[in-house]
Amino acid sequence: MNENKLNREQFDQLYEQLRVPAQINKNEIFECYEFAFENAIKLSDNNVFGKSVPINSVALVLYLINEYGFFFSINKDVKDKDDALSKIVSVALDKYFTNEHLDYKNDQFTNRFSPAISTIELYLNFILGILKKFPQKNPSETLLVDMANKAFKISKAIIELMIKGFETEAFSTWRTLHENECILLLVDKYGDKVVQSYLKHLRYALAYRGALRSKEETDDEFVKIKEDMKNLGLKSKDMKKFIEYGWLTAIDNYNEDMQFKFNFRDGVERLAGLSNYSKIYEMASEIAHSSPLLIYSRSQYYYHLTILNLYESFFRLEKIFSELYLNRIDKQEAQRYIIMRNVYYSSLVLIHQNESRIFIEKSNKQA
Repeated sequence: MNENKLNREQFDQLYEQLRVPAQINKNEIFECYEFAFENAIKLSDNNVFGKSVPINSVALVLYLINEYGFFFSINKDVKDKDDALSKIVSVALDKYFTNEHLDYKNDQFTNRFSPAISTIELYLNFILGILKKFPQKNPSETLLVDMANKAFKISKAIIELMIKGFETEAFSTWRTLHENECILLLVDKYGDKVVQSYLKHLRYALAYRGALRSKEETDDEFVKIKEDMKNLGLKSKDMKKFIEYGWLTAIDNYNEDMQFKFNFRDGVERLAGLSNYSKIYEMASEIAHSSPLLIYSRSQYYYHLTILNLYESFFRLEKIFSELYLNRIDKQEAQRYIIMRNVYYSSLVLIHQNESRIFIEKSNKQA
């Protein structure tokens, strides 16, 4: 017997840890696992994949459990159980070897162990773990927390894309982070009146998309929309822009800048004080909309551009988080956070400086 193969006791322990749904038959999964493992060994020993590959029992069991659950969820009346289990094993083995050992990989400029990645990921995991404990999904009271939570999750997604070698996709995702960040900065700065205005326009957007519970509710919201637009001197053609960005009118003197418009770049971004990112945001928008920049991009350039902008967004977001967090905890817990922050925040600053230097050097060489 292969030493990597799970015996029944080990299998039972793994099965318990995986918290498999009760409707899945453990004995049948074990039977499938034994059959699948023996066949996997034969395939590996026969050098089918051009190399000998170790068998990961945990991954193999997970494929079997999920294939079993899916097969019997769509095949309610199975007459030949042995044939069904054989099919499940065959599919699970195909997916196991293809996805685990023949997985397509892009050229990569980083990995999860690189300090530029591992340091910010450590910080993101710490913050997201804390935010999980905060009350959420009650917009009138938790909008700031909800938006911060989403911003840090998007940051995690960008990290994952860069690790996998998807630099342009990571850059276009930064565009979403930047939009979220700008709104969050305004909500944090101007407080409740902006929160209430934002939530009002969120309801307007639901009415515009026909997502409210009844026609009566939708009609009532459109009456309010038209009244608000009339008071602002807006025309019917401006309705969509007003619904999306009209919440900005809750900010005092929102339109004192003659360049202000109801859009992101001349509205939200400008009021958030981040117009210096306008050209980078435009580039990210072109990538997101599948311009030639996406198809014929210099991957390494977009890797460095993304990591720089991710770090800069993170610095601003972390400031909001730290103020939010430190105002809600006792002194002892606050001190632990401050110690951690003193160690890793300074590391982030140094990494950002180094990445800036690398980016400038590479840009000058390509100029």
